[in-house]
Amino acid sequence: MEITVYNTAGKEVQKLDLLDDVFGVEANPVLVHQALLMHQANKRLGTVRAKTRGEVVGSTRKLFRQKGTGRARRGDAKAPVLRGGGVAFGPRPRSYNQRMPKKMRRLAIRCALSAKVADGQLIVIDKFNLAEPKTKEMAKIIQTLNVNSSALVATGEADINVTKSSRNINGIKTTPAALLNVADLLSHRMLVMTVDAVHKAEQLWGKKQVVEAAQNA
Repeated sequence: MEITVYNTAGKEVQKLDLLDDVFGVEANPVLVHQALLMHQANKRLGTVRAKTRGEVVGSTRKLFRQKGTGRARRGDAKAPVLRGGGVAFGPRPRSYNQRMPKKMRRLAIRCALSAKVADGQLIVIDKFNLAEPKTKEMAKIIQTLNVNSSALVATGEADINVTKSSRNINGIKTTPAALLNVADLLSHRMLVMTVDAVHKAEQLWGKKQVVEAAQNA
């Protein structure tokens, strides 16, 4: 599968062959949804906590006598049914961590990348060539590439100039290719990748023998 590679001026510079086992995988929405839920669950801290009636500070004195008042039978003021009392069955610290087999996680990322290609939402650029952080220059590049919506910008390695130039642009997020995940791919409409990022993705999630053959060719 071939895709056009553009430069920062928006001009076509070359054609790039994409590996079908990374960018041409059959859609599996159930697996992608499972990977998204895992990512969201693993971000939860699970530190919320409510006090039970045994942990609330207060007197243990019985509020009024058991019989003869015509009211409900009350114990102390820390009962869960009273204002300021403890919480019955309240949240406690816990771990929301979920796990998926490595093969399933990798397949989910390949499915998400393939969906971007199938929907025409992948743009490949040769490189950014930012000598220093310049938000105005980065915004101009994004506009030249006809990105009019949210976009995820992936580079081969962490690029501090690209990151600093993009962080004040609404809807734009940058990430190294090695940190691509299903949640970011689904939450951004467009995916902008450098040629190095494409090669990195193929190296990480493609079949090793295919990648080595392509590199030796």
